[in-house]
Amino acid sequence: MGRVADVLAKKGSQVFTIERTATVYDAVKKMVELNTGSLLVTQGEEICGIISERDYLRHIALEGRTSKSTQVREIMTPNVICVAPNHSLEECMAIMTAKRIRHLPVMEGGKLVGLVSIGDLVKQLSQDQQCHIQYLTDYITGKYPA
Repeated sequence: MGRVADVLAKKGSQVFTIERTATVYDAVKKMVELNTGSLLVTQGEEICGIISERDYLRHIALEGRTSKSTQVREIMTPNVICVAPNHSLEECMAIMTAKRIRHLPVMEGGKLVGLVSIGDLVKQLSQDQQCHIQYLTDYITGKYPA
């Protein structure tokens, strides 16, 4: 059973952030430049929320606001669900499914150590399954000495 730490070991621990007082336009521009679907929102060194493409669609596009005059803090999701590096990938998938979210910040000892997305988890689980299938295939076909 894979762990979040395994994903971060391959992916790295870089997390993209934006200040809560930045404009939504700046957040969207940064997400496009970084090819990411979300940014953690900070106030100084503290995480105070997360902004995603979905937040933009719900609160800017549908409510008729403008991204250049709206601050990130006005549309961000304030209650960020976090996990630890020792969480299993299956636990994370269950959390993401139940809460209908796509990103989980990873905290260890009160410090942010990374962020995993649903895509990261699916990729890792797929790789784990491939290895398991290969192992079983090799065992069944007798590639291992008796």
